[in-house]
Amino acid sequence: MGLFTRIKKIAESEAHSLADQLEDPIKITEQGIRDLKTSLEQSLRALAEVKAVANRKRTDTENARRLSDDYERKAMLLLRKAQLGEIAEIEADRLATQSLDLKSQNEQLYLDGQQEQIRLDQQISKLDSGIVALRNHISKYENELKTLRARAQVAAATRTVNKQLAGVDSTSTVALLERMKEKIDQDEAIADAYGEMSLESRSVDDEIESALASETSSQSDSLLALKARLSANSERKMLGE
Repeated sequence: MGLFTRIKKIAESEAHSLADQLEDPIKITEQGIRDLKTSLEQSLRALAEVKAVANRKRTDTENARRLSDDYERKAMLLLRKAQLGEIAEIEADRLATQSLDLKSQNEQLYLDGQQEQIRLDQQISKLDSGIVALRNHISKYENELKTLRARAQVAAATRTVNKQLAGVDSTSTVALLERMKEKIDQDEAIADAYGEMSLESRSVDDEIESALASETSSQSDSLLALKARLSANSERKMLGE
């Protein structure tokens, strides 16, 4: 096999492997769950950052409101001191005007902070909803993954059993048993044939000897019986004399 042919076959094999992975529902679901968990982690970090900003903004807004009230109080004190002649009216008006300017600046910071807080609270609400949805999706897909794995195991076992059952006739299991039965039948037939041939191959002398052996055996038995009778008669005669 040439070098380019081998490279081509390797590329085709890798392509088929990649296609199998892409079509594998378990691998797709596992990857989907990993992606969702990554998104969940990113969303949790974003939520923590937005909450931190919202907390700082809430503190700054409350400080702006407090300072606004404080500068208004100071402006009133300055004007009262001027009325009491404790400080010059011009100086009191100047300082009170500056206090009121600072009051207005902090009041605007307070109003802007409130608007920013509303915007941040909306972002936090959206992030919370997204995180809840992601967690629900992750839980759903993890349950589906368990079901897919169980179904895959059942399908694999069923496929193996059905494949074996479907391949019984073609895998020569039955054919092998049939051949063994035929071989045993043939061996038994050959054994019977050899037995018949052994009988047919005996010579006439063998047959005569076989017959005489049977007859001799019968005669011997008769002879022994006759001798026993004679012996018994002889004993009776002797006893009679």
